[in-house]
Formats: sequence, C-alpha cells, structure tokens
Amino acid sequence: MPQPPQSPQSPRSPRSPKAPQPPKSPRRQPANVAHFAINADDVNRARRFYERVFGWRFEPWGPPGFLQIFTGTEEEPGIRGALQGRRELVAGQRTIGYECSISVKDVDAVAAAVIANGGTIVIPRTLIPTVGHLIFFRDPEGNVAGAMQFDPHAQDEI
Repeated sequence: MPQPPQSPQSPRSPRSPKAPQPPKSPRRQPANVAHFAINADDVNRARRFYERVFGWRFEPWGPPGFLQIFTGTEEEPGIRGALQGRRELVAGQRTIGYECSISVKDVDAVAAAVIANGGTIVIPRTLIPTVGHLIFFRDPEGNVAGAMQFDPHAQDEI
C-alpha cells in the first residue's frame, strides 16, 4: 500500500533534525533478584503450606528455625529462598511480605548509590560467612529490599 507523502517536519523524514537523546547512564551491571525470604509467625505451619501448595522442598540451614527453600527442579532450579521466623528489618515494624535480595557485584557501591538517590540504609553491610555481604535498604517509596554481594569464600574479616 502506498505511503502518504511526508512533510519535511515529519519524524520519519530524513531531513528532520535528530531528536534529542537521553543522557547515557553508566554501564549497567547485572542486578537480578537472586533470593527471597518468607517471614512466618509459625515456621512449621508456613512450611506445610508451601510444600502442599507449590511442592517446594525445605532443608534446615544456619540458625534454628531457618530453612532453605528450593523452589524448582534439577532441570529448572528456580530462585532459592529462606523460611524464617518473623523479624523486624526496620525497628518497630514487623516484616510482612516477601523479602527480596538483589545480586550485585559491589555491595558498597550499591549502598552509596542508594543514599545518593534518596534511599536509606536499614541494615549496614553484614557478613554471612560462605555466602557474602548483605545490606538492606529502603527506597524513596518506603520499600525495603536487600543487596547481596555473593562470595562463597567470605569469612570474618578480623
């Protein structure tokens, strides 16, 4: 089908001035959601629920009342999670909902970027031996999330 003639001001015209481009952002690093946690008042009840509804597998790991969640299969492993007793990431506010942690290459750079962009650090850099370094932050909208720099060799830095 023939196209209608284009005026010189049309964005499709080769004679029109080039549209302004947004400023380039720094090279983006991968930052995928890599872990989630479910907080529960009754860990055993929550475990039964998720086993029966989704078929997730649970294994004890770390402190008492803390279970790793395996959401997938060997072919499709899914995201690994945790089931744990309810806690307060923010003092005085019970954590309701899933906690998400985002995998980052440099947790200290992310902490600085959070602050520079209007967020706050809720829990500063924390070592989880053989896992990595974790922060929790609050975005300008009030959402709390984690940023984890995974490092299987992470140990006490004393």
